[in-house]
Amino acid sequence: MEIGFRKARRAVIAALESGNYLHVSRGDIEVKNLLASGALSASEVADIIRSCKEVHHSSSPHHSVAAIEVHVIKRLGWYIKFYFIEPDTWFISVHQ
Repeated sequence: MEIGFRKARRAVIAALESGNYLHVSRGDIEVKNLLASGALSASEVADIIRSCKEVHHSSSPHHSVAAIEVHVIKRLGWYIKFYFIEPDTWFISVHQ
């Protein structure tokens, strides 16, 4: 079920503010997920997402689990990719 941009934005910002988020394990995490590596703070990521409008957002089914909607935000040179599996928010990528 698609949740749409506004609901996704609210949910991901709430997760960042509460610290209730996880990171997808990947080989190039230091480059592809600056939030996971500590190069970017949760507050900084939330600020980027707050500046977004619907035009900066897209979503598609996860490549291996079609029931999971993956959200992509492209804004100010940033690429932020995440999804929700209740009760957590999972970040795949946070990079420029």
